[in-house]
Amino acid sequence: MSKKDQLVEYAVQDIVDMISIDQNIEYDEAMNKFYNSEVFVKLLDKETGLYLESPEYVYDLFKDEMNFGHIIQAEI
Repeated sequence: MSKKDQLVEYAVQDIVDMISIDQNIEYDEAMNKFYNSEVFVKLLDKETGLYLESPEYVYDLFKDEMNFGHIIQAEI
């Protein structure tokens, strides 16, 4: 497993935990929400460099996407 893959895997685990806790939903439901988001697609895209950001930063992007229907971030 590459370093990028490890960073993505750890970030996803942290983000899904945050979603589950904040929204008071089951882990599986939180995972489904995140995996079906635009942010998840961007996280997997090496070109965005999003995998280098903190899980908290990525989670904030996810919350923006859920609130506004899209990512509110010019650099992505």
